[in-house]
Amino acid sequence: MTANFIGDSFSSRCLVVGSGIAGLQFALLAADQGTVRVVTKKESRESNTNYAQGGIAAAVSPVDDFQHHVQDTLTAGDGLCNEEVVSRMVQAGPRLIERLLSYGVQFSRQEDSPDEEFALGREGGHSRRRVLHCQDLTGREIEERLLAACVAHPNITVDENHMGLELLFGHHVGLEGIDSQRIVGCVVLDRQTHRRRAFLADAVVLATGGCGKVYSYTSNPDIATGDGLAMAFRAGASLRNLEFVQFHPTCLYHPRAKSFLISEAVRGEGAVLINGRQEQFMTRYHPMKDLAPRDVVARSIDRELKTSGDPCVYLDLRHLPREKVEARFPNLVKQCAQFGIDMAGQPVPVVPAAHYMCGGVAVDLGARTSLPGLYAIGETACTGVHGANRLASNSLLEAVFFADQAAQAMENLDPIVSGNGLSVDSSLLGTVPNNSGPEIMVLEHDWDSVRRIMWDYVGIVRDRERLEIALSRLRQIRVTVEALFRDNLINPDIVELRNISLLAELIVLCARDRQESRGLHYTLDYPGKLENPTDTIIQRNQEIAGETACCPEED
Repeated sequence: MTANFIGDSFSSRCLVVGSGIAGLQFALLAADQGTVRVVTKKESRESNTNYAQGGIAAAVSPVDDFQHHVQDTLTAGDGLCNEEVVSRMVQAGPRLIERLLSYGVQFSRQEDSPDEEFALGREGGHSRRRVLHCQDLTGREIEERLLAACVAHPNITVDENHMGLELLFGHHVGLEGIDSQRIVGCVVLDRQTHRRRAFLADAVVLATGGCGKVYSYTSNPDIATGDGLAMAFRAGASLRNLEFVQFHPTCLYHPRAKSFLISEAVRGEGAVLINGRQEQFMTRYHPMKDLAPRDVVARSIDRELKTSGDPCVYLDLRHLPREKVEARFPNLVKQCAQFGIDMAGQPVPVVPAAHYMCGGVAVDLGARTSLPGLYAIGETACTGVHGANRLASNSLLEAVFFADQAAQAMENLDPIVSGNGLSVDSSLLGTVPNNSGPEIMVLEHDWDSVRRIMWDYVGIVRDRERLEIALSRLRQIRVTVEALFRDNLINPDIVELRNISLLAELIVLCARDRQESRGLHYTLDYPGKLENPTDTIIQRNQEIAGETACCPEED
């Protein structure tokens, strides 16, 4: 398939879709191999990384070791972690922290330490203090340092306000003469000009984050609509363990607080959860009490609320010195004050909210997906690290580790785009209408419907009947949205709704297929655990639990 590039096409060695810590770290490493293009659908710094308050876990303390970090990760993952992958990541932790320091990341240090040792925090599921942090704005600090390094690098171009639509396939004749198909780029919508363009590359890396916005209540920013997951599925890649959605136990409960997370590090410093009767209820649910793994804490809060009928529980810091709270969590104290809450002097109202996808695009140790030429890293990927439940603050470590692994895996990748005249179907490109007619207005209700259905029927506690109801309703919405997309009625809102409606349906299918309760997936129909658990794999046109996970265009 040969033709000249046309006006709306761009080529590079690597194309990165997404600009969080995983995508930016990969771009910096891959830039030594050639040109890298980073496309991101809003501003470069708008990512889940930027909202990560707690920190990054690594065994860097003299009273910690790799074995304890590995075991804590495996325990939290509840039997579904890949132990080899976890071990390799944990052992790479100190080296990866040194690399972040080289970019200028300023991790907090102990004030009284003559050697300026790190001020390590502890979060749920950790047996040691091993969470490096930058006060309570760790994600923002890392994001800004990596972004500055990328902007300054001559081999890296960052294109803001460009939204991925579909992955592109191309034919490649390898050294052995075998003609094979592989991913060679992505069709991207320029949000400002409303033009569709083709970004071609020898390798495409999906680093678009998760799909937290599929739920009504979430700690995620508005961009978390599962774009990379949806594109990968439509292209035929395997997705794994989508049923494992982590609900963060403590999001601020306030009518004006949108997606505001109260970091788990607050409990790591001694805060406790209390109910409306002022009882420290976690003593009834787990030996680690308030520092139990997140799945346990979220289910415990859910049970307390359903039993009492109260709208929220409370995070209590009143027994901690005010100066300690204000010094450790200056941003949280400031933000709570804006809502009229004295974080150090009164109980803080909190509820669980959708937070992190432990499942994602299935990858190997080199971040390779099941499609040649396509890689996935960060929250978009399911790497085997998190299993059925993520250990707190392992996500940033996983992101930089798999960025490193992907860059190494690509060192010997054939350069099939540059100089080979891969063709682009011109019908995929060009200007699209900026649609805002009556059909588009109706989609606002579908947005709300998808998120409400997921919250009401596919939440912290599930059962078969509610999953079936959700599946039926979600399919109606998804089919309607796909019809608009086929008719070229496209705008950014439709693209995102198309993706979250698809991901919602896939999450339900995976949840229905897992006939046990494990980690983040708890179902009343199967409250016990299987003796030999397996991963849930879902792929386009694959049979799963008696249903076919079809590509939407074929429905």
